[in-house]
Amino acid sequence: MYQWRKFEFFEEKYAGKCLVPDEVAGKIECCSSGRGKIAVGCEDGTVSLLDRGFKFSYGFQAHTSSVLFIQQLKQRNFLLTVGEDEQISPQLSSVCLKVFDLDKTQPEGTSTPIPDCIQILRIFTNQFPEAKITSFLVLEEAPPILLIAIGLDNGCIYCIQGDIARERIKRFMLQVEKSQDKSQCGITGMGFCVDGKAFHLFAVTPTSVSLFNLQTQPAARQTLDHIGSNVNSVAMNDRLELIIGRPEAVYFYEVDGRGPCWAFEGEKKFLGWFRGYLLCVIADQRSGSNTFNIYDLKNRLIAHSIVTKEVSHMLCEWGSILLIMNDKSALCIGEKDMESKLDMLFKKNLYTVAINLVQSQQADAAATAEVLRKYGDHLYMKQDFDEAMSQYIHTIGHLEPSYVIQKFLDAQRIYNLTNYLEKLHEKGLASKDHTTLLLNCYTKLKDVDKLNVFIKSEDGEIKFDVETAIRVCRAANYHEHAMFVAKKSGRHEWYLKILLEDLGRYDEALQYISSLDQSQSGVTVKEYGKILIEHKPMETIEILMGLCTEGASNGTSYSYMLPSPVDFLNIFVHYPRSLMNFLEKYITKVKDSPAQVEIHNTLLELYLSSDLNFPSMSLENGTTTNGNGKLVESPKEDTKNMENDHEERLQKGLLLLKTAWPLDQEQPLYDVDLAIILCEMNSFKEGLLYLYEKLKLYKEVIACYMRSHDHEGLIGCCKRLGDSGKGGDPTLWADLLKYFGELGEECSKEVREVLNYIERDEILPPIMVLQTLSSNPCLTLSVIRDYIARKLEHESKLIEEDRRMIDKYQEETLTMRKEIQDLRTNARIFQLSKCSACTFTLDLPAVHFMCMHSFHQRCLGDNEKECPECAPEYRSVVEMKRNLEQNSKNQDQFFKQVRNSKDGFSVIAEYFGKGIISKTSKKESGGGSLNSNGNSTHGF
Repeated sequence: MYQWRKFEFFEEKYAGKCLVPDEVAGKIECCSSGRGKIAVGCEDGTVSLLDRGFKFSYGFQAHTSSVLFIQQLKQRNFLLTVGEDEQISPQLSSVCLKVFDLDKTQPEGTSTPIPDCIQILRIFTNQFPEAKITSFLVLEEAPPILLIAIGLDNGCIYCIQGDIARERIKRFMLQVEKSQDKSQCGITGMGFCVDGKAFHLFAVTPTSVSLFNLQTQPAARQTLDHIGSNVNSVAMNDRLELIIGRPEAVYFYEVDGRGPCWAFEGEKKFLGWFRGYLLCVIADQRSGSNTFNIYDLKNRLIAHSIVTKEVSHMLCEWGSILLIMNDKSALCIGEKDMESKLDMLFKKNLYTVAINLVQSQQADAAATAEVLRKYGDHLYMKQDFDEAMSQYIHTIGHLEPSYVIQKFLDAQRIYNLTNYLEKLHEKGLASKDHTTLLLNCYTKLKDVDKLNVFIKSEDGEIKFDVETAIRVCRAANYHEHAMFVAKKSGRHEWYLKILLEDLGRYDEALQYISSLDQSQSGVTVKEYGKILIEHKPMETIEILMGLCTEGASNGTSYSYMLPSPVDFLNIFVHYPRSLMNFLEKYITKVKDSPAQVEIHNTLLELYLSSDLNFPSMSLENGTTTNGNGKLVESPKEDTKNMENDHEERLQKGLLLLKTAWPLDQEQPLYDVDLAIILCEMNSFKEGLLYLYEKLKLYKEVIACYMRSHDHEGLIGCCKRLGDSGKGGDPTLWADLLKYFGELGEECSKEVREVLNYIERDEILPPIMVLQTLSSNPCLTLSVIRDYIARKLEHESKLIEEDRRMIDKYQEETLTMRKEIQDLRTNARIFQLSKCSACTFTLDLPAVHFMCMHSFHQRCLGDNEKECPECAPEYRSVVEMKRNLEQNSKNQDQFFKQVRNSKDGFSVIAEYFGKGIISKTSKKESGGGSLNSNGNSTHGF
């Protein structure tokens, strides 16, 4: 037989001086353990309960004769005993089963209390004839149900199932085999196997191993083997396997048949199972001694071995193995802690045994990793680096990776380090630094195949830090691998950075951007647009157009969810011409952009700029690159082409100023103040004139002409804007005259033309004209001679006309005064014979008015105070006077008429002439009338 190593993983407790207490006086027939106590049954019928350390707790008389079998239940604090009592009658057997409730005691005099016996059952009845009991087994089903199996020497098994305490039971019998020789058919051992719904009973005889299926009625029997064992050589392990010991080997049985066997020589007096260990008491026939061995079957080692006396009983309780000898001495053997066992193995450099030990005993992962680490360190010291690394790999997840990496940083160990880092990534425990180190290992080894496997794994899961991998591959010029990782992980910015900055594959970059969704495409263009505009301006502009105008056209409304061209202005910072092309295309396609004001402002700045060609221009403008790929300034265009280009842009700017200010809108679609500033900065006269004219800043318009000394344009502008009949400002002519008066150079022709319009519209009096022009020393009197002559002639005619009117008014005034005096001093003779109203002959009563009109009184009705013929004219004069008096109180209207009049003095004179402005008010004078009754009445 293979010689198994022996170790001392167990130790004797209590210094090996355990004894069964003296209170246990009789011969020990049976023992049972459970619930922290040991129950001992003796041949004198007593049962003793022992506490930890074999200390006597109490005892009681269970049977009058011997106690044959005893069982301590696990789920309830019940004790079952099988023993002999006094035979009551010859028909009844003396063997009975008793159930004691250890939680209930009955005081018996002054002695120690005894447990309450809650049930007594006779095992043998007429249906179940008496035989010698050879084995006893109890299965605790769902409480309070028990299944008791009693093995007999005749090959039968009596089963009692139910609530034993209440005697609600059923009995049945199982027959293993029948034989005349009871020594060959007696039941030597039994074992229950309950796995889910499966319910089986193993039965062992000296010549067979049988299995009963208790789920069927009657129970089906199956013979598993034709060899058996003796009493005490049968046990069950924790995997519900039956174990039997024979002199040549130990056999294991499952419900399917025989399992493995272990060739341990010697008679097996006792078999047991404890925490995965096989317990054997083996008798050596040659030396006559007994050896107690504890076998670790998984690791193929003997965990403990000791020569013992004759063993009578073997138990497991208090976490220890208990051996009771025939002489009532005892051994208590306990397992050492894991740390002690490992220290023992480490001292002997038995690392493989230590690893197997911790794995078989299901130690925690941290403890296993520690053993593996020590084993790895041991191998590393022996310079067995490959095997050491294999151990370190098993510690991943528990051992700090830096501990292993430090040991293998030497260039000669790079293969082992690579292997470790690969495993670290497979388990998803790698950090950014680990990824960097692994990729550096691949690149130093130039192992492209492994790099491909690591980077381009097909499982779809990325087990490393993406940015680290991209950065390392890029630095090592493995651009394709870096691009693969970037694309797979959706890191579009890295993918484009490599394409553009490292590889210069601009077309591919543009194609990739086009494949992205709109939001991602917009982000990438903002980041890398400068490079793309530099090398592929037209294609980049097309992508921008797609981004900003997708779904928009001339006939559809603009989608406010689309990006604005303003968002991309920064990428054109060195390429204004490309920006101009982009914005022109955009406004051609989109008419209602919410950013159109900003766009128009930018376009105006580009159009009006004096020069768009500066060193950092795009390739479309003629820039070239040198041998190093750097941009160099292109040759300057000739002056004529530059002038043509500038003129063309100015015309575009003027057109934009006009088209972006619709006639139906008060404000333009650009910033007017900014537009004026741009025109001023770039000396764009046409734009300034248009803007000032639209803003009705006429004086600013002529100021532009004045600054440029464009006399012809200046006069033409005044003709167009100075016509008051068309809403113009006539005072522009006065400003123009002042300009020529202060010019200090010959401008006789222009002055004569200006004087014609001033004379025509009577804008300035001659004296002011003379004062204005007198400042220009280059002007002679001949310039204004004709003007002065015409004005003097015109003034003379006006004076003559005024004198004639004065004479006329004086004569009319004198006549009116005489008439008034006559009315006051002389009598008036009324000679009309007909009524002025009805033209009939005038008769009394009649009414005569001073205006020489006469009426019948009946024709006047109630109105006898005024002449019906003259009253309308009189009332209109009175109303006019009242209005004039009211107007005299409205000072704002008076001053407004003075300001707006060509000759303010004439307005003041008119007010005086109408008597509006006067310090005294004269009472009205009028004629009166006399009626036939002697009443006088005023009238005209």
